[in-house]
Amino acid sequence: MNSYRIYNRRRNIFGNFSVTLYLIFINLFVFVLFAFLISKNQIFLDYISIKPASILQGKYLWTFLTSMFMHGGFFHLFANMITLVFLGSLVEKILGPKRYLGFYLISGLFASLLFVLLALVFTSDLNTYAVGASGALFGLVGILVLLTPNLPVYLMFIPIPIKMKYAGPGILIVLWIISGVANIGIGNTANLGGLIAGLVYGLYLKNKFPKKTRFISNYFK
Repeated sequence: MNSYRIYNRRRNIFGNFSVTLYLIFINLFVFVLFAFLISKNQIFLDYISIKPASILQGKYLWTFLTSMFMHGGFFHLFANMITLVFLGSLVEKILGPKRYLGFYLISGLFASLLFVLLALVFTSDLNTYAVGASGALFGLVGILVLLTPNLPVYLMFIPIPIKMKYAGPGILIVLWIISGVANIGIGNTANLGGLIAGLVYGLYLKNKFPKKTRFISNYFK
Protein backbone atom coordinates (compact mmCIF):
# COMPACT_ATOMS: atom_id res chain seq x y z
CA MET A 1 0.00 0.00 0.00
CA ASN A 2 2.78 2.40 0.88
CA SER A 3 4.78 1.51 -2.23
CA TYR A 4 1.63 2.05 -4.33
CA ARG A 5 1.19 5.54 -2.89
CA ILE A 6 4.84 6.38 -3.50
CA TYR A 7 4.56 5.20 -7.10
CA ASN A 8 1.49 7.34 -7.69
CA ARG A 9 3.12 10.34 -6.05
CA ARG A 10 6.15 9.99 -8.31
CA ARG A 11 3.99 9.48 -11.37
CA ASN A 12 2.02 12.63 -10.56
CA ILE A 13 5.19 14.67 -10.07
CA PHE A 14 6.68 13.66 -13.41
CA GLY A 15 3.33 13.77 -15.15
CA ASN A 16 2.52 17.32 -14.14
CA PHE A 17 5.89 19.07 -14.28
CA SER A 18 6.07 22.46 -15.98
CA VAL A 19 8.35 22.62 -18.99
CA THR A 20 8.08 26.41 -18.88
CA LEU A 21 9.41 26.48 -15.33
CA TYR A 22 12.33 24.24 -16.26
CA LEU A 23 13.13 26.45 -19.27
CA ILE A 24 13.22 29.50 -17.01
CA PHE A 25 15.56 27.76 -14.56
CA ILE A 26 17.85 26.68 -17.42
CA ASN A 27 17.93 30.21 -18.81
CA LEU A 28 18.81 31.65 -15.40
CA PHE A 29 21.51 29.06 -14.74
CA VAL A 30 23.05 29.37 -18.20
CA PHE A 31 23.01 33.17 -18.02
CA VAL A 32 24.97 33.17 -14.76
CA LEU A 33 27.39 30.48 -15.94
CA PHE A 34 28.09 31.97 -19.36
CA ALA A 35 28.32 35.52 -18.01
CA PHE A 36 30.97 34.29 -15.57
CA LEU A 37 32.93 32.54 -18.33
CA ILE A 38 32.79 35.54 -20.65
CA SER A 39 33.93 37.85 -17.85
CA LYS A 40 37.00 35.64 -17.45
CA ASN A 41 37.81 35.44 -21.16
CA GLN A 42 36.02 37.05 -24.11
CA ILE A 43 36.89 34.08 -26.28
CA PHE A 44 33.97 32.24 -24.69
CA LEU A 45 31.66 34.61 -26.56
CA ASP A 46 32.45 32.70 -29.76
CA TYR A 47 31.61 29.42 -28.04
CA ILE A 48 28.23 30.63 -26.77
CA SER A 49 26.76 33.27 -29.09
CA ILE A 50 25.74 32.60 -32.66
CA LYS A 51 27.84 34.45 -35.23
CA PRO A 52 27.07 34.13 -38.96
CA ALA A 53 30.73 34.23 -39.96
CA SER A 54 31.54 31.24 -37.75
CA ILE A 55 28.47 29.24 -38.77
CA LEU A 56 29.14 29.74 -42.49
CA GLN A 57 32.64 28.38 -41.92
CA GLY A 58 31.20 25.32 -40.21
CA LYS A 59 32.47 26.38 -36.79
CA TYR A 60 30.71 26.44 -33.41
CA LEU A 61 27.52 24.86 -34.79
CA TRP A 62 26.38 24.10 -31.24
CA THR A 63 25.79 27.84 -30.76
CA PHE A 64 22.47 27.33 -32.55
CA LEU A 65 21.42 25.83 -29.20
CA THR A 66 23.56 27.66 -26.63
CA SER A 67 22.66 31.11 -27.97
CA MET A 68 18.99 30.40 -27.20
CA PHE A 69 19.76 30.27 -23.48
CA MET A 70 22.18 33.19 -23.21
CA HIS A 71 21.14 36.85 -22.89
CA GLY A 72 22.83 40.19 -23.38
CA GLY A 73 22.12 41.46 -19.89
CA PHE A 74 19.82 41.22 -16.90
CA PHE A 75 17.03 43.34 -18.44
CA HIS A 76 17.14 41.25 -21.62
CA LEU A 77 16.86 38.09 -19.53
CA PHE A 78 14.11 39.52 -17.30
CA ALA A 79 11.95 40.71 -20.20
CA ASN A 80 12.22 37.38 -22.00
CA MET A 81 11.50 35.30 -18.91
CA ILE A 82 8.43 37.35 -18.02
CA THR A 83 7.20 36.80 -21.57
CA LEU A 84 7.95 33.10 -21.29
CA VAL A 85 5.94 32.82 -18.08
CA PHE A 86 2.77 34.17 -19.69
CA LEU A 87 3.01 32.88 -23.25
CA GLY A 88 4.83 29.64 -22.48
CA SER A 89 2.41 28.55 -19.79
CA LEU A 90 -0.54 28.97 -22.16
CA VAL A 91 1.09 27.26 -25.14
CA GLU A 92 2.24 24.41 -22.90
CA LYS A 93 -1.35 23.80 -21.79
CA ILE A 94 -2.53 23.84 -25.41
CA LEU A 95 0.16 21.59 -26.88
CA GLY A 96 1.15 19.44 -23.93
CA PRO A 97 4.67 19.30 -22.39
CA LYS A 98 6.51 17.16 -24.97
CA ARG A 99 5.09 18.80 -28.08
CA TYR A 100 5.58 22.23 -26.50
CA LEU A 101 9.24 21.61 -25.67
CA GLY A 102 9.97 20.33 -29.17
CA PHE A 103 8.18 23.26 -30.75
CA TYR A 104 10.00 25.77 -28.52
CA LEU A 105 13.42 24.39 -29.44
CA ILE A 106 12.66 24.12 -33.16
CA SER A 107 11.36 27.70 -33.22
CA GLY A 108 14.57 28.92 -31.62
CA LEU A 109 16.74 26.92 -34.00
CA PHE A 110 14.86 28.13 -37.06
CA ALA A 111 15.09 31.71 -35.79
CA SER A 112 18.88 31.41 -35.55
CA LEU A 113 19.08 29.78 -38.97
CA LEU A 114 17.13 32.62 -40.59
CA PHE A 115 19.33 35.13 -38.77
CA VAL A 116 22.41 33.57 -40.35
CA LEU A 117 20.92 33.26 -43.83
CA LEU A 118 19.60 36.83 -43.96
CA ALA A 119 22.89 38.13 -42.61
CA LEU A 120 24.60 36.43 -45.55
CA VAL A 121 22.13 37.85 -48.07
CA PHE A 122 21.50 41.40 -46.84
CA THR A 123 24.47 42.50 -44.73
CA SER A 124 28.21 42.71 -45.17
CA ASP A 125 28.92 42.34 -41.44
CA LEU A 126 28.85 38.66 -40.62
CA ASN A 127 30.57 39.11 -37.28
CA THR A 128 27.48 40.28 -35.42
CA TYR A 129 26.67 38.16 -32.38
CA ALA A 130 23.14 37.12 -31.44
CA VAL A 131 21.84 35.69 -28.17
CA GLY A 132 18.51 35.33 -26.45
CA ALA A 133 15.27 33.39 -26.27
CA SER A 134 13.38 35.95 -28.37
CA GLY A 135 13.31 33.76 -31.48
CA ALA A 136 11.69 30.88 -29.59
CA LEU A 137 9.32 33.32 -27.86
CA PHE A 138 8.16 34.70 -31.17
CA GLY A 139 7.43 31.11 -32.14
CA LEU A 140 4.98 31.05 -29.23
CA VAL A 141 3.55 34.34 -30.45
CA GLY A 142 3.09 32.94 -33.95
CA ILE A 143 1.19 29.87 -32.86
CA LEU A 144 -1.07 31.93 -30.58
CA VAL A 145 -1.81 34.35 -33.42
CA LEU A 146 -3.42 31.45 -35.28
CA LEU A 147 -4.85 29.33 -32.45
CA THR A 148 -6.04 32.16 -30.17
CA PRO A 149 -6.34 35.18 -32.51
CA ASN A 150 -8.83 37.01 -30.28
CA LEU A 151 -6.98 36.46 -27.01
CA PRO A 152 -6.61 39.91 -25.34
CA VAL A 153 -3.04 40.66 -24.30
CA TYR A 154 -1.31 43.65 -22.76
CA LEU A 155 1.87 45.08 -24.22
CA MET A 156 4.33 47.25 -22.33
CA PHE A 157 3.29 50.89 -22.02
CA ILE A 158 -0.12 50.20 -23.63
CA PRO A 159 -2.93 50.32 -21.02
CA ILE A 160 -5.59 48.61 -23.15
CA PRO A 161 -5.74 44.95 -24.25
CA ILE A 162 -4.98 44.13 -27.87
CA LYS A 163 -6.08 41.00 -29.69
CA MET A 164 -3.26 38.54 -30.26
CA LYS A 165 -3.72 38.56 -34.04
CA TYR A 166 -2.77 42.26 -34.00
CA ALA A 167 -0.35 42.28 -31.07
CA GLY A 168 1.85 39.49 -32.45
CA PRO A 169 2.96 41.06 -35.73
CA GLY A 170 2.58 44.53 -34.20
CA ILE A 171 5.25 44.04 -31.56
CA LEU A 172 7.64 42.69 -34.20
CA ILE A 173 7.13 45.84 -36.29
CA VAL A 174 7.56 48.09 -33.25
CA LEU A 175 10.83 46.37 -32.29
CA TRP A 176 12.08 46.73 -35.84
CA ILE A 177 11.33 50.46 -35.80
CA ILE A 178 12.93 50.94 -32.37
CA SER A 179 16.10 49.14 -33.42
CA GLY A 180 16.36 51.28 -36.54
CA VAL A 181 15.60 54.65 -34.95
CA ALA A 182 17.55 54.14 -31.72
CA ASN A 183 20.25 51.98 -33.31
CA ILE A 184 19.71 49.23 -30.76
CA GLY A 185 20.95 45.74 -31.50
CA ILE A 186 17.75 43.69 -31.67
CA GLY A 187 17.73 40.37 -33.51
CA ASN A 188 14.79 41.29 -35.72
CA THR A 189 15.49 38.67 -38.35
CA ALA A 190 15.72 35.99 -35.66
CA ASN A 191 12.41 37.19 -34.21
CA LEU A 192 10.89 37.03 -37.68
CA GLY A 193 12.15 33.49 -38.04
CA GLY A 194 10.51 32.47 -34.79
CA LEU A 195 7.24 34.09 -35.80
CA ILE A 196 7.29 32.26 -39.14
CA ALA A 197 7.94 28.94 -37.39
CA GLY A 198 4.99 29.56 -35.08
CA LEU A 199 2.66 30.49 -37.93
CA VAL A 200 3.65 27.44 -39.96
CA TYR A 201 3.14 25.08 -37.03
CA GLY A 202 -0.14 26.80 -36.19
CA LEU A 203 -1.37 26.20 -39.75
CA TYR A 204 -0.32 22.57 -39.48
CA LEU A 205 -2.29 22.10 -36.27
CA LYS A 206 -5.36 23.83 -37.67
CA ASN A 207 -5.35 21.52 -40.69
CA LYS A 208 -4.67 18.34 -38.72
CA PHE A 209 -6.94 19.08 -35.73
CA PRO A 210 -9.67 21.41 -37.08
CA LYS A 211 -12.22 20.67 -34.34
CA LYS A 212 -9.77 20.99 -31.44
CA THR A 213 -8.18 24.18 -32.75
CA ARG A 214 -11.61 25.66 -33.48
CA PHE A 215 -12.65 24.92 -29.91
CA ILE A 216 -9.49 26.60 -28.57
CA SER A 217 -10.05 29.65 -30.75
CA ASN A 218 -13.69 29.97 -29.65
CA TYR A 219 -12.74 29.48 -26.00
CA PHE A 220 -10.50 32.55 -26.04
CA LYS A 221 -12.93 34.87 -27.81
